[in-house]
Amino acid sequence: MATAPISRKLNLTRDQLAAFLTDQQQIRQFELLFSTVDQLQVIVGTDFEFQADTAAATANSALAQLAALAQESAINCALAENKANQALALVDNLTKAVQALQLTPVSSQLDTLTKAIEGLQMAPPPREFKRARYGAFYDTTTQAATVINTATAITFNTTDLSNGVFIGTPTSRIVVDSEGVYNFALSFQIDKTSGGIGQFFIFFRINGVDVPDSAGLIRIQGNNAEIFSAYNLFLQLKANDYVEVMFSVDDLSVELHAIAATPPVPSIPSIILTVNNNIEGVQ
Repeated sequence: MATAPISRKLNLTRDQLAAFLTDQQQIRQFELLFSTVDQLQVIVGTDFEFQADTAAATANSALAQLAALAQESAINCALAENKANQALALVDNLTKAVQALQLTPVSSQLDTLTKAIEGLQMAPPPREFKRARYGAFYDTTTQAATVINTATAITFNTTDLSNGVFIGTPTSRIVVDSEGVYNFALSFQIDKTSGGIGQFFIFFRINGVDVPDSAGLIRIQGNNAEIFSAYNLFLQLKANDYVEVMFSVDDLSVELHAIAATPPVPSIPSIILTVNNNIEGVQ
């Protein structure tokens, strides 16, 4: 059911206020504010000397601007804090006008008006922007296991880009300096140096512990049968956590294979890893 406007000048109902004020306390403060504004409309200058006429005109102008600010705040809540500050400046003008008129009762009403504006607190809390964290790493060497069916850490010998994500010690560790959700995206090339079929497993570890359900399997057959593959995973990390990419093979002829540049093609790293934490964005 529609409600009556809370102020003759404002012409806004409680339902309309609820669209940009977050709780009943703010709505009540807004009603108090413009109830006081309506009461201040008694200020007129027709029965005073020239100085009083000027003060009354200043007061009425400020009141009209207050109402306009409230309307504009209702339309665009994002400007609410700025509008509230402007309203406080107008209240200062009203105070000076009332002092010129020497109207003590109205001065106490202005105190109520000032408190009502301050009580609105319409501005949303400041937004926290997360600092970007990222890193790009790769390895230019061929990497092979020395024992079958044994987890082996993949190493990195080159940092392409880095900000808050870096290669640790040993060089299989990728360390982050901030808590967050990180996207680990990798691409790698495997090869088999002899005939037959071999299995290549790849998976992640955080601080030396296997990440559940993070493994993948590639079967490769024949000599010089390069396979290029890509893989990515979201990981929730704390500051100073480290991540390792692990692999295991059932045949020592299966390896992560790097190839030197052959014009017009640049070199092929055995593995490329990119890491970034821009998933959560603004909080």
